[in-house]
Amino acid sequence: MPEIAAFVNRGASAITPTVVEKMLHSLPQWTLEFTQIHEPLFPHLSEQLGFLANAVEDAAEGAYKDLPYYAVAQATFALIYAHKRVGIIPDILLSLGRADDSSVVRAALIQNEKAFAIYAAAQDVDWSRITSQP
Repeated sequence: MPEIAAFVNRGASAITPTVVEKMLHSLPQWTLEFTQIHEPLFPHLSEQLGFLANAVEDAAEGAYKDLPYYAVAQATFALIYAHKRVGIIPDILLSLGRADDSSVVRAALIQNEKAFAIYAAAQDVDWSRITSQP
């Protein structure tokens, strides 16, 4: 997992407020796409992506001001990565196509677990349902 965490950190380092702002325009469509993910090997992925989308949106729009920017940047990178159809493992590969997406999302969640747990509590979201497990 250290390699994936380093990959997420590198990707997040390129996320600027302008990137977040541009992504916000596409986020409603992406969130809808994320709800259509049904991967038995990665049962939490859809809910995790929805959680990250809400967190980024709330932070970017000022509805939640206590999320550190590095958490927003890593979440944004994870959302952008999951939206792309071609990644380390192309999404078209049955069963395994979402493995890299799940790993990137989990790395963002794990590295910011405390901040996201506080956000979840503030939003009355059951953090145990978002879990950083696959």
